Amino acid sequence: MSVFPDAAHAASWAGLCPGNAESAGKRFSGRTRKGDRYLRRMLVQNAWVAAHMKDCFLAALFSRMAARKGMKKAALAVAHRILIIAYYLIRDGHMYREAGGDYFDRLHPERIAKKLTRRLQRIGFEVVVTPGSASAKPAQQPRCSECAKWRIDCIHARNSSRSSSTTPPPMPPIT
Repeated sequence: MSVFPDAAHAASWAGLCPGNAESAGKRFSGRTRKGDRYLRRMLVQNAWVAAHMKDCFLAALFSRMAARKGMKKAALAVAHRILIIAYYLIRDGHMYREAGGDYFDRLHPERIAKKLTRRLQRIGFEVVVTPGSASAKPAQQPRCSECAKWRIDCIHARNSSRSSSTTPPPMPPIT
């Protein structure tokens, strides 16, 4: 990864950055360039797969983008994000931590509550929203020796406890 000064250069080389052509205030085509055809195709195919996963940050990103821009542009945006994540994972040697499908809901919970309240009122429900306690923290996940060595939440315990609990603990995104 030392070939690229940063992740944006890697994305540009792969052809996953939208064009930004403007002259005299007039915007021209935002089409992406061809880039490395093998890497680009592989990343876009991975983006389509990620779009169909359950409780996944990339699937949530795809659905948000597809609602605004369309499915093909959303797939390209997810492919871009996959490349950015891969760049930092390879460069820094970290492990990927899944942010979860509710990542965007956790960013602005009051905004989501207001939006859902309006939807319910529109169809005829009377809604009273009371905020939960902000000090409530999720229970500490047990760790096996292998995961404790890497100082990460145990993926083995999380997978076995996922069937018993309905909500996984929130994990911060990689930046």
